[in-house]
Amino acid sequence: MIAFHQARFIKSADTFSNCPPDVGTEVAFCGRSNAGKSSAINIITGQKKLARVSRTPGRTQLINFFRLTDSSRLVDLPGYGFAKVPDAVKIQWHKHLDTYLRQRQSLTGLILLSDIRHPLKEFDLMMIEWNQTCGVPLHILLTKADKLSKGAQQATLSKVRQELPDSVSAQVFSATRPIGIETVHGILNSLLEGE
Repeated sequence: MIAFHQARFIKSADTFSNCPPDVGTEVAFCGRSNAGKSSAINIITGQKKLARVSRTPGRTQLINFFRLTDSSRLVDLPGYGFAKVPDAVKIQWHKHLDTYLRQRQSLTGLILLSDIRHPLKEFDLMMIEWNQTCGVPLHILLTKADKLSKGAQQATLSKVRQELPDSVSAQVFSATRPIGIETVHGILNSLLEGE
């Protein structure tokens, strides 16, 4: 079992070539700019300031790497549609992200964060479609579940699961309540260590 609380920041990469050595295993977190990736990484690792959280969606514009063990990492990918960035920069970033997702040999899983109140938007569907072509395991966190009643959470989860390919799993999640932490710990252990 991975001791998630021992996570440490390694580095930020502005291009694929600047990523850490492509060895071991890593799981990448992706999602729209306001999906709460940094908050999720912080609550999963039990650290308040490991991943930078901003009131302005889209502050994560680099690929951020966090060490869990000598051979495993978590990765915070730039949020899709980050605000106040020139289109040319967005195009360049999407190119780097595509390269990372297609060529990173140590990538053993993707965690896609999607707001439970507005699940499976265009970017989410694009990531699911990409996932079907590359075969990297994909797990969806329906974030901000604390904003809905338990009944509404389960109804949305059931509806989302019906729309997903059989190979994609999903759960409800909240970084503020917290909800679903143990479940995602289990998923990450499985993806990173093959348990």
